[in-house]
Amino acid sequence: MKVTLRMIDRQLRLKGLFMKALTQKSTEAKYIASAKSAGKALEGRKGKNIDGLRCDERWIPARGGRQIRVRIYRPRREVSQVPGILWLHGGGYSLGLPELNADMYKNLIGKRDCVIVAPDYRLSVEAPYPAALHDSYDALLWMKEHAAELGIRTDQLMVGGESAGGGLSAALALYARDLNEVKLAFQMPLYPMIDDRMQGESAQGNNAPIWDSASNGWAWQLYLGELHGREDVPPYAAAARATDYGGLPPTVTFVGELEPFRDETVAYVENLRAAGVPVRFERYAGCYHAFDMMCPRADVSRRATAFLMQAFGDAADRYFAAQPEETRAE
Repeated sequence: MKVTLRMIDRQLRLKGLFMKALTQKSTEAKYIASAKSAGKALEGRKGKNIDGLRCDERWIPARGGRQIRVRIYRPRREVSQVPGILWLHGGGYSLGLPELNADMYKNLIGKRDCVIVAPDYRLSVEAPYPAALHDSYDALLWMKEHAAELGIRTDQLMVGGESAGGGLSAALALYARDLNEVKLAFQMPLYPMIDDRMQGESAQGNNAPIWDSASNGWAWQLYLGELHGREDVPPYAAAARATDYGGLPPTVTFVGELEPFRDETVAYVENLRAAGVPVRFERYAGCYHAFDMMCPRADVSRRATAFLMQAFGDAADRYFAAQPEETRAE
């Protein structure tokens, strides 16, 4: 799908052109080098707090004797029995930090009192699938097991993320459903990166700003490693590979019309609805990938954020999922 400047929302054009010049890479090697360089540049953001929120950091235990750094965000005042959200940052599975989602955390906590646990999961430049999934799931189990300490309702555990974080959210929902050790009440996989096959029209030859088909292909190669290009890629790696969508939590998502993930997001929503899962979904004309994060003050971004926050507020009022009695044996 070829994207011209005239197709892009006027309020998104200037930032889109700037970011395209800044992020466009010509080879896989340059993409990998850029991801590693970005990782080093972001080191200084680690531990950065967010004005107006209580921000804590923990190192939590994970499989294999490892530890995972997690950031915990909550209202300044003490809260209890509120929803707990595991938020997974984006970045093509290859870069990013939980500290980069300040606006999202403030918006969610401003809409409804909640506690957000954001893990610094392993990136594909250091470890391919299933490293990020395992880190995310271990953080989810930790959130469940420490719900009382965190002030979280055990029957309102939620997961969300944008882009690759949305892909991890969708994969995590499948993984949690199948293992049946923790129940999710709601999920928010925003414009999720879920289909390594890149079969939809929107994913083929897409040259839109922020994230295009070339970057998407290189990122999938990094994340899947030896699995890349195979027919047996598991749905826990690429959620669009799933064949059973039953029993997944109620969902909200949105996507821009011009981005590579449009068609796979639409197919994901259709599959959820066919399985009887409640879904709220919107498509936004003239929008490239992550438009709401790149241009949060644009009119279309405000509409998308309002839509998401309304859905989250409704979910906090309506959706609950009691936890299984059994937990994973250590």
